[in-house]
Amino acid sequence: MASLNVYSALVVLFLTCGAGMATKENDQIIKENNCETKMGLLCVLEAFTSIFETGSISDRCCGELVGLGKVCHSALVKRTLENPLFKDLSPSTIIAKSIQKWNNCLALIDSPSPSA
Repeated sequence: MASLNVYSALVVLFLTCGAGMATKENDQIIKENNCETKMGLLCVLEAFTSIFETGSISDRCCGELVGLGKVCHSALVKRTLENPLFKDLSPSTIIAKSIQKWNNCLALIDSPSPSA
């Protein structure tokens, strides 16, 4: 299926009222790296839920997350944290979960596949 605009989907679903509040630095990083087009909607939602709520990320979505790149991943998480909808969340906790999810996916993607 065609890749959907990652954070446009999140904006529509989760971030409608606060998207304009993002810092210029994160917006610039996101724009310059085309971060909003690098993951499919289902994986965006899976990664979002695992970081901002609870849950895990499938192997397939880990691949898309790693493909997104660490710079994009960090900028998108930071921009989301700036949204007033998430004001009650602890930024340090979310950033720690974000780093943990990134590292877990990176280890999964970098590990050699078992031979048949």
